[in-house]
Amino acid sequence: MKTFKHILATATLILAFGLLNAQTPPPPNGTGGAPGGGNTPVGGGAAIGGGIAILIALGAGYGAKKAFDFKNRKLEE
Repeated sequence: MKTFKHILATATLILAFGLLNAQTPPPPNGTGGAPGGGNTPVGGGAAIGGGIAILIALGAGYGAKKAFDFKNRKLEE
């Protein structure tokens, strides 16, 4: 029975992912649709620089906490 549940769950996920579709591309900029031929950049207006900096800072903080906890655990033993 457990194997049947695993097979059913796997098949459901595979079918669900197969039926999902991506979004359609946005309409081209006002000038003929040439890449980079409009007012907005090719990739859109998303700023990813700030998000990457935040993720790096959070990762560094998490790593520092793990190292601090590991050091304290070693000293207690």
